[in-house]
Amino acid sequence: MTWPAARRRDEAERAWLRGAPPPRWVRWLPIGLLVVLYALQAPTGYRFELAFPLAAIPPLAALSYGPVATALYGGFVILLLELPRTGFGRPGDSDVLTVGLVAVLSTAIALVRRRRDKQLVTVRTVAEAAQFAVLPPLPERVGAVCCAGLYRAAHRGALVGGDLFDVRKSPTGVRAVVGDVQGHGLSAVGTVAGLLGAFREAVLDQPDLEGVAARLDRRLVVDTAEDEHAELFATAVLLEFPDPAPGEAPVVRLISCGHPHPLLLRDGRVTELDVPSGAPLGLGLAEAAPPERLTVELRPGDRLIAPSDGVTEARNRDGEFYPLADRLPQFAGEDPAGLTDAVWRDVIRFAGAVRDDLTLLVFAPLVSAPDATRTPDVPREA
Repeated sequence: MTWPAARRRDEAERAWLRGAPPPRWVRWLPIGLLVVLYALQAPTGYRFELAFPLAAIPPLAALSYGPVATALYGGFVILLLELPRTGFGRPGDSDVLTVGLVAVLSTAIALVRRRRDKQLVTVRTVAEAAQFAVLPPLPERVGAVCCAGLYRAAHRGALVGGDLFDVRKSPTGVRAVVGDVQGHGLSAVGTVAGLLGAFREAVLDQPDLEGVAARLDRRLVVDTAEDEHAELFATAVLLEFPDPAPGEAPVVRLISCGHPHPLLLRDGRVTELDVPSGAPLGLGLAEAAPPERLTVELRPGDRLIAPSDGVTEARNRDGEFYPLADRLPQFAGEDPAGLTDAVWRDVIRFAGAVRDDLTLLVFAPLVSAPDATRTPDVPREA
């Protein structure tokens, strides 16, 4: 399974909060402060007392060390104050009592922090397992399609938000969905879980994409009926890479339920696939008025990019939207995983921060037919 470098960096940034060892510079703070104070004390000829700043060493140790190490730091500071030759204090000075009290409190804080860290790790592990069950990592390859995904939830620390995606092998090929439910963040996770469950069942027993869309639409209609205060809807684009018959060129079929158009990156040029936009899911219209289908013939080296509006609506300081179609050609030489990483870095440079759920899937079908000649702008299939 492949995770983008952006996700790996974000996991490293949050590791300390999950109970992992803190950054190295935090662990060096107590020693660094002690060295600085000693360096300031020596040139003065011990004319000034710098004992009070020593009281900060035990609390700094409590940030990253356990209770035993914190107590040792506190004892070492008290020893420095008790030894006359150090120049930090005098025996019997009230500073010793103050620092001793701070050391005891710091040790207690370190003990509580260590216990809370263990509890946090347990809770975090359970939460991550539950979220991965809803939205598991994307495989590098499904059937004859290589794929990579960029996924960022709007809520910091959450792994699942209001966007959804999945790629599954069906009896006739490979099917995929990229969607965006109403709202974002943790409040939309239940809707995401329901849609993904419906999709995973539909890809196995529905003969076409229209049937899959109808199943997802019905899932939201039922959920809305069960909760009279809910107004659930979602946009989605569905893709199907059917297994080609002997002698036929491979194709991809697409339908859209109000979702942003996918993009085709071919020979360094980007084409927006004009998929007829149907009604969003959840309105009860997918079965009565199914969305129209677009079929595109594939060539070697093609890349299909399916974004959510979190990518295309990322704004810079001037209020301009991120121009995904204009930026993609510069990443044409990247493999799918490298392309998602490059887009993420470019979005961050452009917008500075992303405040909405963000999803971008890249598909690279394994095409060996060199004689496919149809252009990307193909007729719509009825």
